[in-house]
Amino acid sequence: MTLADIGWSEYWSPIRLSLQVALLASVIAIVLGTAVAWCMSRRETFRGKTVLETIFMLPLVLPPTVVGFLLLILLGRRGWLGGLIEKVFHSTVIFSWQAAVIAAVVVAFPLVYRTTVTGFEAVDRDLEYAGRSIGANEWQVFRHITLPLIAPSLKTAYVLGFARSLGEFGATLMIAGNIPGRTQTVPTAIYVAVDSGHLSLAWAWTIAIVAVSFVLLLLTGRRSS
Repeated sequence: MTLADIGWSEYWSPIRLSLQVALLASVIAIVLGTAVAWCMSRRETFRGKTVLETIFMLPLVLPPTVVGFLLLILLGRRGWLGGLIEKVFHSTVIFSWQAAVIAAVVVAFPLVYRTTVTGFEAVDRDLEYAGRSIGANEWQVFRHITLPLIAPSLKTAYVLGFARSLGEFGATLMIAGNIPGRTQTVPTAIYVAVDSGHLSLAWAWTIAIVAVSFVLLLLTGRRSS
């Protein structure tokens, strides 16, 4: 099977969905990661901090299929969260593009969190204290002092989160499936194409995702310069 056999609409569908999932998941991950990193960095030590940070980093080292299985148990109809969602919204999350977003957020969060918390820890606290001493409230200190100082870390965290979301495969396949036109992302489409022996089609999707990643990194590098 080649690109001519499936048509342009079928070819672009996984690419559009992958970009949609990666954009939304990276935004969610950067917001959650920044908020959690700020809270954790404000308190240098507290009981259970090491255990909590270990939990945050677990998706980074666990096999993606394990992460997907745990999410499947949690979000399935028999899971407490999945059952609650079905009662409230009268629909399930499993095997939907929203499930792909959730999987991407979970696997991207550790990278975003670790990068962001490093940025917060590098901020000179004396500058924040100086801002408070002249009457600035916490939001003003964060907005005008802390945020500009951690901007490079935030940018790096977002790029890492986007790239991880774009390449997510195992957990996505477990809870979102591989439904063409609905939940099929580029990684799952490439896997199916290779498994079916359609190497030219797999190459076409591979080139597309490499081009997207290259442009993203190129733009990020130019901004840094």
